[in-house]
Amino acid sequence: MIEKESPNCSDRPPGFDIDLLVMHYTGMESCEAAVERLCDPEAKVSAHYLIDEDGSCYCLVPETKTAWHAGQSCWEGKIGMNQRSIGIELVNPGHEFGYRAFPEAQMTALESLSKEILGRHPIQRRGVLAHSDVAPMRKEDPGELFDWKGLAEKGIGLWPQQTDVEPVGGTVRDVQLAMRNIGYCVPVDGEDNVVYRSILKAFQRHWRPKSVDGKADKDTRKMLAAVQIAVQADMAANQAEAEEG
Repeated sequence: MIEKESPNCSDRPPGFDIDLLVMHYTGMESCEAAVERLCDPEAKVSAHYLIDEDGSCYCLVPETKTAWHAGQSCWEGKIGMNQRSIGIELVNPGHEFGYRAFPEAQMTALESLSKEILGRHPIQRRGVLAHSDVAPMRKEDPGELFDWKGLAEKGIGLWPQQTDVEPVGGTVRDVQLAMRNIGYCVPVDGEDNVVYRSILKAFQRHWRPKSVDGKADKDTRKMLAAVQIAVQADMAANQAEAEEG
Protein backbone atom coordinates (compact mmCIF):
# COMPACT_ATOMS: atom_id res chain seq x y z
CA MET A 1 0.00 0.00 0.00
CA ILE A 2 1.37 3.39 -1.05
CA GLU A 3 0.47 6.18 1.37
CA LYS A 4 -0.39 9.44 -0.39
CA GLU A 5 -2.41 11.77 1.82
CA SER A 6 -5.19 13.79 0.22
CA PRO A 7 -6.46 16.93 1.95
CA ASN A 8 -9.86 16.47 0.32
CA CYS A 9 -11.72 14.86 3.19
CA SER A 10 -13.74 15.70 6.28
CA ASP A 11 -14.80 14.13 9.56
CA ARG A 12 -17.53 11.54 9.37
CA PRO A 13 -20.66 12.83 11.12
CA PRO A 14 -21.80 10.80 14.13
CA GLY A 15 -24.49 8.18 13.66
CA PHE A 16 -23.43 6.95 10.22
CA ASP A 17 -22.46 3.31 9.66
CA ILE A 18 -20.24 2.67 6.66
CA ASP A 19 -22.62 0.46 4.67
CA LEU A 20 -21.67 1.16 1.04
CA LEU A 21 -18.62 0.43 -1.08
CA VAL A 22 -18.62 2.56 -4.24
CA MET A 23 -16.51 1.74 -7.31
CA HIS A 24 -15.25 4.43 -9.70
CA TYR A 25 -12.92 4.86 -12.62
CA THR A 26 -10.60 7.85 -12.71
CA GLY A 27 -11.47 8.96 -16.24
CA MET A 28 -7.98 10.39 -16.68
CA GLU A 29 -5.10 9.57 -18.99
CA SER A 30 -2.66 8.28 -16.35
CA CYS A 31 -2.30 7.19 -12.75
CA GLU A 32 -0.01 10.15 -12.06
CA ALA A 33 -2.62 12.60 -13.30
CA ALA A 34 -5.30 10.93 -11.18
CA VAL A 35 -3.18 11.02 -8.01
CA GLU A 36 -2.38 14.67 -8.60
CA ARG A 37 -6.03 15.60 -9.03
CA LEU A 38 -7.27 13.53 -6.09
CA CYS A 39 -4.70 15.23 -3.86
CA ASP A 40 -5.23 18.76 -5.23
CA PRO A 41 -7.08 20.87 -2.64
CA GLU A 42 -8.55 23.02 -5.41
CA ALA A 43 -10.15 19.99 -7.08
CA LYS A 44 -12.17 19.14 -3.95
CA VAL A 45 -12.41 15.47 -4.97
CA SER A 46 -10.81 12.35 -3.51
CA ALA A 47 -11.33 8.69 -2.70
CA HIS A 48 -10.16 6.42 0.06
CA TYR A 49 -8.16 4.25 -2.33
CA LEU A 50 -6.79 4.31 -5.87
CA ILE A 51 -5.70 1.19 -7.76
CA ASP A 52 -3.43 1.48 -10.79
CA GLU A 53 -3.71 -0.85 -13.77
CA ASP A 54 -0.65 -2.80 -12.59
CA GLY A 55 -2.32 -3.48 -9.22
CA SER A 56 -0.44 -0.84 -7.22
CA CYS A 57 -2.72 0.50 -4.50
CA TYR A 58 -2.68 3.98 -3.00
CA CYS A 59 -4.32 4.97 0.29
CA LEU A 60 -5.42 8.59 -0.04
CA VAL A 61 -7.93 9.09 2.78
CA PRO A 62 -8.27 7.07 6.03
CA GLU A 63 -11.48 5.06 6.26
CA THR A 64 -12.32 6.94 9.43
CA LYS A 65 -12.69 10.10 7.31
CA THR A 66 -15.24 11.08 4.67
CA ALA A 67 -13.65 11.11 1.23
CA TRP A 68 -15.27 13.33 -1.40
CA HIS A 69 -15.90 10.76 -4.11
CA ALA A 70 -19.64 10.34 -4.70
CA GLY A 71 -20.76 13.97 -4.96
CA GLN A 72 -24.48 14.58 -5.31
CA SER A 73 -25.82 11.07 -4.88
CA CYS A 74 -28.76 9.00 -3.69
CA TRP A 75 -29.51 5.37 -2.88
CA GLU A 76 -32.46 3.69 -1.17
CA GLY A 77 -34.09 7.10 -0.74
CA LYS A 78 -31.12 8.55 1.15
CA ILE A 79 -28.97 11.37 -0.19
CA GLY A 80 -25.28 12.12 0.32
CA MET A 81 -23.45 8.81 -0.04
CA ASN A 82 -20.02 10.15 0.99
CA GLN A 83 -20.80 10.00 4.71
CA ARG A 84 -21.77 6.31 4.63
CA SER A 85 -19.36 4.87 2.09
CA ILE A 86 -15.84 3.85 1.14
CA GLY A 87 -14.77 4.96 -2.34
CA ILE A 88 -12.30 3.12 -4.59
CA GLU A 89 -10.96 4.69 -7.79
CA LEU A 90 -9.64 2.43 -10.55
CA VAL A 91 -7.19 3.93 -13.02
CA ASN A 92 -8.90 3.84 -16.41
CA PRO A 93 -9.11 6.55 -19.09
CA GLY A 94 -12.88 6.21 -19.09
CA HIS A 95 -15.33 6.95 -21.86
CA GLU A 96 -13.75 10.31 -22.62
CA PHE A 97 -10.15 9.18 -23.17
CA GLY A 98 -10.43 5.63 -24.53
CA TYR A 99 -12.39 3.35 -22.19
CA ARG A 100 -10.89 -0.11 -21.93
CA ALA A 101 -11.18 -3.31 -19.94
CA PHE A 102 -9.80 -3.44 -16.41
CA PRO A 103 -6.60 -5.56 -16.31
CA GLU A 104 -6.40 -8.76 -14.30
CA ALA A 105 -3.76 -7.33 -11.95
CA GLN A 106 -6.01 -4.38 -11.16
CA MET A 107 -9.05 -6.57 -10.52
CA THR A 108 -7.03 -8.95 -8.34
CA ALA A 109 -5.86 -6.02 -6.23
CA LEU A 110 -9.44 -4.73 -6.06
CA GLU A 111 -10.68 -8.12 -4.88
CA SER A 112 -8.11 -8.25 -2.09
CA LEU A 113 -8.72 -4.68 -0.95
CA SER A 114 -12.51 -5.04 -1.10
CA LYS A 115 -12.46 -8.17 1.05
CA GLU A 116 -10.43 -6.31 3.66
CA ILE A 117 -12.90 -3.41 3.63
CA LEU A 118 -15.91 -5.73 3.86
CA GLY A 119 -14.29 -7.40 6.84
CA ARG A 120 -14.09 -4.07 8.66
CA HIS A 121 -17.54 -2.61 7.96
CA PRO A 122 -21.20 -3.78 7.90
CA ILE A 123 -21.48 -3.59 4.10
CA GLN A 124 -23.96 -6.10 2.68
CA ARG A 125 -23.67 -7.59 -0.80
CA ARG A 126 -26.29 -5.20 -2.17
CA GLY A 127 -24.25 -2.29 -0.82
CA VAL A 128 -21.37 -2.74 -3.30
CA LEU A 129 -22.26 -0.24 -6.01
CA ALA A 130 -21.13 1.75 -9.01
CA HIS A 131 -20.71 5.51 -8.98
CA SER A 132 -23.27 5.49 -11.79
CA ASP A 133 -25.74 3.64 -9.54
CA VAL A 134 -25.78 6.42 -6.95
CA ALA A 135 -25.33 9.33 -9.40
CA PRO A 136 -26.96 8.11 -12.65
CA MET A 137 -27.70 11.56 -14.03
CA ARG A 138 -24.03 12.58 -13.87
CA LYS A 139 -21.78 9.53 -14.00
CA GLU A 140 -21.06 6.43 -16.12
CA ASP A 141 -18.28 4.84 -14.09
CA PRO A 142 -16.94 2.26 -13.67
CA GLY A 143 -18.92 1.40 -16.79
CA GLU A 144 -20.07 -1.58 -18.79
CA LEU A 145 -16.65 -3.28 -18.96
CA PHE A 146 -16.37 -3.66 -15.19
CA ASP A 147 -16.69 -7.30 -14.10
CA TRP A 148 -19.45 -7.14 -11.50
CA LYS A 149 -20.38 -10.79 -11.97
CA GLY A 150 -16.79 -11.93 -11.41
CA LEU A 151 -16.51 -9.88 -8.23
CA ALA A 152 -19.81 -11.24 -6.94
CA GLU A 153 -18.56 -14.77 -7.49
CA LYS A 154 -15.71 -13.86 -5.11
CA GLY A 155 -18.20 -12.67 -2.49
CA ILE A 156 -17.99 -8.96 -3.36
CA GLY A 157 -21.28 -7.44 -4.39
CA LEU A 158 -24.55 -8.88 -5.63
CA TRP A 159 -25.34 -10.94 -8.70
CA PRO A 160 -28.51 -12.98 -9.20
CA GLN A 161 -28.05 -16.74 -9.03
CA GLN A 162 -31.04 -17.27 -11.31
CA THR A 163 -31.58 -14.95 -14.28
CA ASP A 164 -34.09 -16.97 -16.31
CA VAL A 165 -37.12 -15.54 -14.51
CA GLU A 166 -40.38 -13.91 -15.46
CA PRO A 167 -39.66 -10.32 -16.53
CA VAL A 168 -41.17 -7.37 -14.72
CA GLY A 169 -44.11 -5.70 -16.44
CA GLY A 170 -43.57 -3.69 -19.57
CA THR A 171 -44.95 -0.32 -18.50
CA VAL A 172 -42.66 2.52 -17.49
CA ARG A 173 -44.19 2.45 -14.02
CA ASP A 174 -43.46 -1.28 -13.66
CA VAL A 175 -39.80 -0.71 -14.58
CA GLN A 176 -39.52 2.31 -12.30
CA LEU A 177 -40.95 0.36 -9.37
CA ALA A 178 -38.48 -2.49 -9.93
CA MET A 179 -35.57 -0.06 -10.02
CA ARG A 180 -36.85 1.63 -6.86
CA ASN A 181 -37.06 -1.77 -5.11
CA ILE A 182 -33.41 -2.44 -6.01
CA GLY A 183 -32.33 0.91 -4.53
CA TYR A 184 -32.28 3.43 -7.36
CA CYS A 185 -33.70 6.84 -6.52
CA VAL A 186 -36.18 6.96 -9.37
CA PRO A 187 -39.61 8.62 -9.36
CA VAL A 188 -42.43 6.10 -9.83
CA ASP A 189 -44.53 8.38 -12.01
CA GLY A 190 -44.90 6.47 -15.27
CA GLU A 191 -43.04 9.18 -17.19
CA ASP A 192 -40.68 8.10 -19.97
CA ASN A 193 -38.17 10.94 -19.73
CA VAL A 194 -34.45 11.64 -19.42
CA VAL A 195 -34.40 10.80 -15.70
CA TYR A 196 -36.02 7.41 -16.26
CA ARG A 197 -33.75 6.52 -19.18
CA SER A 198 -30.58 7.66 -17.40
CA ILE A 199 -31.34 5.50 -14.39
CA LEU A 200 -32.25 2.56 -16.61
CA LYS A 201 -28.87 2.97 -18.36
CA ALA A 202 -27.17 2.87 -14.96
CA PHE A 203 -28.94 -0.39 -14.20
CA GLN A 204 -27.87 -1.81 -17.56
CA ARG A 205 -24.23 -0.80 -17.05
CA HIS A 206 -24.17 -2.77 -13.82
CA TRP A 207 -26.37 -5.80 -14.55
CA ARG A 208 -27.10 -5.98 -18.31
CA PRO A 209 -24.07 -4.37 -19.98
CA LYS A 210 -24.32 -5.87 -23.46
CA SER A 211 -26.53 -2.96 -24.57
CA VAL A 212 -26.66 0.27 -22.58
CA ASP A 213 -29.46 2.02 -24.43
CA GLY A 214 -32.00 3.02 -21.77
CA LYS A 215 -34.67 0.80 -23.34
CA ALA A 216 -36.64 -1.68 -21.24
CA ASP A 217 -36.43 -4.67 -23.57
CA LYS A 218 -37.34 -8.15 -22.36
CA ASP A 219 -33.75 -9.05 -21.37
CA THR A 220 -33.49 -5.90 -19.25
CA ARG A 221 -36.84 -6.54 -17.61
CA LYS A 222 -35.86 -10.15 -16.84
CA MET A 223 -32.66 -8.92 -15.21
CA LEU A 224 -34.62 -6.32 -13.25
CA ALA A 225 -36.79 -9.13 -11.88
CA ALA A 226 -33.76 -11.28 -11.12
CA VAL A 227 -31.93 -8.51 -9.28
CA GLN A 228 -35.08 -7.68 -7.29
CA ILE A 229 -35.21 -11.30 -6.14
CA ALA A 230 -31.52 -11.26 -5.24
CA VAL A 231 -31.90 -8.01 -3.27
CA GLN A 232 -34.87 -9.40 -1.35
CA ALA A 233 -32.95 -12.60 -0.58
CA ASP A 234 -29.96 -10.59 0.64
CA MET A 235 -32.20 -8.48 2.89
CA ALA A 236 -33.87 -11.60 4.30
CA ALA A 237 -30.52 -13.29 4.96
CA ASN A 238 -29.21 -10.21 6.73
CA GLN A 239 -32.37 -9.95 8.83
CA ALA A 240 -32.13 -13.61 9.85
CA GLU A 241 -28.47 -13.15 10.75
CA ALA A 242 -29.29 -10.09 12.86
CA GLU A 243 -32.05 -11.97 14.71
CA GLU A 244 -29.74 -14.90 15.42
CA GLY A 245 -27.02 -12.54 16.62
